Amino acid sequence: MTPETEQTRVQFRPCSGCQKMNRRFKFAWLVALPLSACALFTWAVVPSPPEAPDDSWPYYGHDAGGMRYSALTQINRDNVASLKVAWTFHTGDISETTGRRKRSGFETTPLLVDETLYLTTAFNRIVALDPGTGQQRWAYDPKIDLDGDYGDGLINRGVATWLDSTRANDKPCHRRIFESTQDARLVAVDGATGAPCTDFGKAGQVSLRDVLQYHPGWYHMTSPPAIIDDLVVVGSAINDNHRVDMARGVVRGYGARTGALRWSWDPLPANRSAAAAKGRGPTWRSGAGNAWSIMVVDQERDLLFVPTGSASPDYYGGLRPGDDKWSNSVVALRGKTGELVWGFQLVHHDLWDFDSASPPLLATLHLHGKDVPVVIQGNKSGLLYVLNRDTGKPIFPVEERPVPQSDVPGEVASPTQPFPLKPPPLAPHTLSADQAWGPTPENRDWCRNYISHLRNEGIFTPPSVQGTLMVPGIIGGMTWSGCAFDPTRSILVTNTNNLVAIARLIPREKYNDRSSRTEGGEYGDQLGAPYGLYRRFIQSPSNFPCSPPPWGMLYALDMNEGKIRWQVPLGSLGDFGVEHRQQIPPGSISLGGPIVTAGGLVFIAGTVDCFLRAFDIESGKELWKAKLPACGNATPMTYRLGGTDKQYLVIAAGGHPKITEEELGDSLVAFALP
Repeated sequence: MTPETEQTRVQFRPCSGCQKMNRRFKFAWLVALPLSACALFTWAVVPSPPEAPDDSWPYYGHDAGGMRYSALTQINRDNVASLKVAWTFHTGDISETTGRRKRSGFETTPLLVDETLYLTTAFNRIVALDPGTGQQRWAYDPKIDLDGDYGDGLINRGVATWLDSTRANDKPCHRRIFESTQDARLVAVDGATGAPCTDFGKAGQVSLRDVLQYHPGWYHMTSPPAIIDDLVVVGSAINDNHRVDMARGVVRGYGARTGALRWSWDPLPANRSAAAAKGRGPTWRSGAGNAWSIMVVDQERDLLFVPTGSASPDYYGGLRPGDDKWSNSVVALRGKTGELVWGFQLVHHDLWDFDSASPPLLATLHLHGKDVPVVIQGNKSGLLYVLNRDTGKPIFPVEERPVPQSDVPGEVASPTQPFPLKPPPLAPHTLSADQAWGPTPENRDWCRNYISHLRNEGIFTPPSVQGTLMVPGIIGGMTWSGCAFDPTRSILVTNTNNLVAIARLIPREKYNDRSSRTEGGEYGDQLGAPYGLYRRFIQSPSNFPCSPPPWGMLYALDMNEGKIRWQVPLGSLGDFGVEHRQQIPPGSISLGGPIVTAGGLVFIAGTVDCFLRAFDIESGKELWKAKLPACGNATPMTYRLGGTDKQYLVIAAGGHPKITEEELGDSLVAFALP
C-alpha cells in the first residue's frame, strides 16, 4: 500500500473480511497495562446453578438461532436515560502496528452462563469474570503467534460453550468453553478453572491447519465456533486478494468431548470436480468461499446455517467460471453429518467481495394466517432475503434481474443477480456523478470529476481496467454487524453503511511495476490471475466520503409485511474533519451490531464517534447515549444477575484494527441503573 503523506488525510482502506476502513488522525496515548492478566489460569470457582434462560446470554446471539433478543425489562424506555457505568475490566491486550505485528481490536461479545462472564481478548486469551463486579476469576492464554499476517488484525469475537450432561457437576470440563484462534487451533478449557480439557484433542487443542493450500496467518479464525448437539463446528477467515489458489474454505464438525473430526464440508469442490470430469479446458481454480462470520443452529431440526464468503480472488473470476456455488450463500447443513440440505446463493460469481458477512438469523413470522419458520440473511449489497427454514425457498419473491456485463478479457460475469421484491434495499444501489457530495463546492466538484471517469452502471457493475464505481462499497450495506429481531413485535433491526469505492483491475505487467503505484489505497496481488487489484473508498480532499450522507443508518423493518418501519441516521462522522465539522450531517459508518430487549430498546455501538446508544424500538427515537473509552466495534449483550436481580448491559470498547492512528483500548464496560 502507498501511504498518504498528509498527516490529516483520512483513508478508508478495504481489507480482509469486512473490517475495511482506515481513519488517520493524531492520537495522544496508549496505556500500558499490567501483564499479570496473561497468566495461564488463576484461581478456580465452583459453578453456580444455571440461570433461567432469559437471565443469561449463552450464545453469541443470545439464542442458538441468533435473534439477539433479551426478555429482560428492568432497563426500559422510561429509565434507560439513568444508565451509569457499573464496572470496567481491562484486558491488558493492546497492540499497535510494529514490524510484522498487526493492530489489535476488541470485538468480543461475552457469554453469561453459570453466573460467569466468558470473553476473549485481542490476543485470543479466554477470560472469566465475576458478572457483578468485573473481577477476573481466571484467564487462559493459548499463546498465539502475535506476529502472524492476519488480514483482519488481532481480533476475536468470542467463545462458545457446551455442557457435558454425562459428566458430574464437580468433574473437570463439565462446562466446556471453546475458542478458535487466529493461528488456526480449536481450544477447549474447563469453564470452572480455565484449565485445558486434556481429553479434547491433544492436551485440550485440535489443529485446524490440515486444509489444502494452508498458509500461516492467511488462514485464521475470528468468530466463535457453533455448537450443535455434541459437536463443535468451525469455519475460517481467509485473507482476500493474495492469490488465486487460496486455502479451502471448509466447515468442520468436531466431537465436543474428544475433538475427533466427524465431518467436513467444502463450499466449492463441486465446481472444481465437474470442470475436471468434463475435460473442457483447464481445471477450475480458486479457494476460500469460507465461513468467516457467525453460524447459527436449529437444534430441533438438526440444521446448521452457514453464511459463506467470496471465492478467490475476489475481483477477477476468469479462472473460476460459473456461479461458484456455494460461495456468497447461506446454506443449511445437517448437524450430524455435515450433508448439504439446501443452499441459496445471494451473489452469483462474485466480483465485488460481497460476502454473506451478516450472520443468519432464525425467526418465526406470521404470514397469511400461519407461523412460518424462516432464515433471514442480509449481505453487503444491502439486500435482505427471507427464506423458508426447511427448504431455503424465498418467502418473499426473489427475481433474477439482468446486470451489467464485464468488459475485461477472460472474465464472464453472471448475466443476472437475485433481487428480493421485499423488503426494499437497505443501501443505495446507484450514484451518479451529479449526486456526489462534499462539504464545500470545491470538494463536491472534486468528487463529481473523480466519479465521472469511472465505469458506473449501478450495483453489480463489474470491476474494470478503467476503474469501476462500487455502490455500495465493500463494508456494506450490511456487514458482520448483523441484525436483531424482536419476536413479540416481528421487528428486525439492522445497521447499514453507505460508502462508495473504486475497484480497478491492473494488467499484470503494469501491476508488477511498483513505480506505477502512485495513488493511495490498497493493492491486491491476485497472484495467478492476469490482473492485480487497486481499490479504495472514495473521499474528497476534505477527508469526507463522496457519497451523500447519511453514511450510516439504523433500520427497523416489519418482517410480517416486509416493509421499513423506520430509519434514522446512526452516529456521526463529524470528528473526521476539523475545518468543516459544524456542517457535517449525522450518520456514521458502523462496525458492531444491535441487540433488542423486551424493555422496548435497541442497543448499538459500532460508530466512529465512540458512543453506545439506546433507541426506542417503536419509533427509532434516540433515548440515551454514553461515551465509551474507545470505540465499541462489537455487539453488546445484557443479563440479569441472580441474587441482586440487577440487569447489566455490557460492551467491548477497544477501537478498530483498520482505523489506524485511532486511540485503541482494552475496556469491557458494564452499565446498570443506579
